[in-house]
Amino acid sequence: MILSYLLAAFIVMPVVELAVLIRVHNHIGLANTIALVIITGVAGAIMARAQGFMVLMQLRRDMAEGRMPAPRLMDGVMILVAGVLMITPGLITDCTGFLLLMPPVRAAIRGWLRRKVEESIRSGNTTIRWGG
Repeated sequence: MILSYLLAAFIVMPVVELAVLIRVHNHIGLANTIALVIITGVAGAIMARAQGFMVLMQLRRDMAEGRMPAPRLMDGVMILVAGVLMITPGLITDCTGFLLLMPPVRAAIRGWLRRKVEESIRSGNTTIRWGG
């Protein structure tokens, strides 16, 4: 299963990205397409950095108040993934990265992941071990 995801990530996605870039180039021209990719990458990196600092501050506040910081940690991981997607050339990865930078989207993904983990634990497909 992981192999199929890696196959999609490293073989299929670049081909799809290239096809999208060619279509965009046909509509707005080469210079505008290159500028669009650069601008979205830079803007996304700036947004990811700002969101990352914000989540870091919330994480520190949660820990200082004795609350479990799990949601902030998940947000941090999603922001990291968004940053990687944003610096990867391509419009699909940029759009996906921008979506991950939106707090409501991250909240929806957190909820979905929580439900999946809870279902997996209830069904007995997941075992939780504590200690060595």
